Amino acid sequence: MTTATGAALRRIQTGNALSAFGNGFTVPFLFVYVSQVRDLGAGTAGTVLALFAVAALVVLPFTGRAIDRRGPLPVAVAGAALAAVGSLGLALSTTVPATFASAVVFGAGVSVIQPALATMIVWCSAPANRSRAFATQFFLNNLGLGVGGLLGGLVVDTDRPSSFLLLFGIEAAMYVVLGAVAATVRLPAVPRAETGYAGRPSGGGAGSAPAPGGLRALLSDRAMVTLCVLGFVMFFACYGQFESGLSAYAVEASRISPAALGAALAANTAVIVLAQFVVLRLVERRRRSRVIAVVGLIWTVAWLAAGVSGLVAERHALAVAAIVSTYALFGLGEAMLSPTVAPLVADLAPARMVGQYNSAFALVKQLALAVGPAVGGPMGATLHLPYIAMLVLCSLGVSVLALLLGRRLTEAQDNPLRASVLVASSMPLETVREARAAVAASGGPPLPVAPDARAGGNAPEVRDAPGRCA
Repeated sequence: MTTATGAALRRIQTGNALSAFGNGFTVPFLFVYVSQVRDLGAGTAGTVLALFAVAALVVLPFTGRAIDRRGPLPVAVAGAALAAVGSLGLALSTTVPATFASAVVFGAGVSVIQPALATMIVWCSAPANRSRAFATQFFLNNLGLGVGGLLGGLVVDTDRPSSFLLLFGIEAAMYVVLGAVAATVRLPAVPRAETGYAGRPSGGGAGSAPAPGGLRALLSDRAMVTLCVLGFVMFFACYGQFESGLSAYAVEASRISPAALGAALAANTAVIVLAQFVVLRLVERRRRSRVIAVVGLIWTVAWLAAGVSGLVAERHALAVAAIVSTYALFGLGEAMLSPTVAPLVADLAPARMVGQYNSAFALVKQLALAVGPAVGGPMGATLHLPYIAMLVLCSLGVSVLALLLGRRLTEAQDNPLRASVLVASSMPLETVREARAAVAASGGPPLPVAPDARAGGNAPEVRDAPGRCA
């Protein structure tokens, strides 16, 4: 990583954290605002939340091509502008049609921002430090959401509509800041040819036929298709249940209070914020497919704990402890996935299709977030045992799909840090020293080189550091 790309990455992370901070001001209170403060009813409020997902499903298929053709920066700026306009629209709308229209604009803007920022991070990072970059993004997102939600809770008052206008105003301002920060980022003129160590060049060299692109090329990538299926199951079994099925199960089956549920959500955020970089050190040297498989097992234990909470509902303290443990275990799994899944999407993509791969995976996430509440909400509220059984099976399915994915990945895609060591072993010593300095400056783990290497020759084979898992 050069000084210029490091500065660009820091700007991207700062803007992303500020937008998450603004989003935290409104997300926990949006349903109450639409249904009670604006007196538009619970049905309208539920539709508003659904329209966010619908808007994302409409715009994401076009977002990837726009990113790859125009670059991620103008797409991120346009998304931030749409999100700011949508947020202000939600604040000022007093009728159902105006509220729906604002929700569509806001949902479209937010969904466009996600793959654009992910592509910017890819352009400003190298495979050796990409996991750390995405882990930092996830950490800042959760920290921003948590702090924003906490401060928003201190400001909001259902008897004072003006307090909600202040929240939406702050959110809109944060998206304006994100757009302004993104507009000042200096990205590389063209995407890196070495998106990963997998040898996925952009193609189009002199005398060569243009490589196929678009949806057909993506669907022909068996590893990416497997990752998308895996991603759908992951998002369905975790994020798709947080505010719907699991909440309904906790209230109806475990009989815990909304305040206790809030404590469980706080435990989820706390685990992510406190454990993210500790977890990063443990997983960034491991095979990505095996890390994801372990997450599936952790989530299996989490859903079993939720099941236990329903069985001991009469013993309130135990039920609450089990639900809090469920959310905390989900947070641990999320912390393990953040430096694993998003960098893997980037390393699977040919350089010319990074935006399309990121958008496709974001589309899979949105599909899971749309289907998850629709299926989980009613089941969590009424069909308690089938609900837990379904999600235990989904979590085990995550582990199985992850191991299947590992068979379709190259060594470089599955374990890029090991690949960086193997590449370093065949480089001239001066080149190795430059690479080690660049990785150290970015905060990534060092590339070990045997001390007896002679200047001017190739570096001898680099041995793995103790504890490194192949």
